[in-house]
Amino acid sequence: MIDLVGHLQLFVVLGVVFLLLPLVAGLFLRPKNPTDQKLTAYECGEPTIGSSYIQFDLRFYVVALLFIIFDVEVAFFFPWAAVFGGGTQLLDARLTEPARVQLSERLLNQAPGTLAAENVISTATAHGLVMTGLVDILVFFAVLLVAFAYVWKRGDLDWVRAMTEASKQRSVTRLQPPATKTTDRKLEPVA
Repeated sequence: MIDLVGHLQLFVVLGVVFLLLPLVAGLFLRPKNPTDQKLTAYECGEPTIGSSYIQFDLRFYVVALLFIIFDVEVAFFFPWAAVFGGGTQLLDARLTEPARVQLSERLLNQAPGTLAAENVISTATAHGLVMTGLVDILVFFAVLLVAFAYVWKRGDLDWVRAMTEASKQRSVTRLQPPATKTTDRKLEPVA
């Protein structure tokens, strides 16, 4: 436990040092000759027009958050693919015993040559591991698809909602039959 805490402390201290060292070095080494041109705001090489304090459309943030949410799931595929791939290799009946021991050591995170013979993963255990992995990934994809369908239905993926709403209104009015105008006029007697 002390070894783990020591490593964590060392990592934090080195992280802080590596963050502060360039900042402090830049503070002392950079030239201090500000000019009007150097103090102006820089916008892609173009002179600034108007105030730089504008309110961005919230759709930028929504799309960015959705990208992060749906992109992070890729990180979960790597450990799953390693376990599933190792499990499917262990299902092969032509697998030799030394290869089975080596794959079992890799799946169980054991050092090479340290796995006892009774801990080697059998074909039946590998079958259960593969089926569990398959069910796990199917549930994972189902949750992602439900989330994607919810976001799509809610309209968060429609970039221009006003145009989308207008097109929905046009399609609704096209589907409704036109209202018939009545030309029946009530005639009044003339005196």
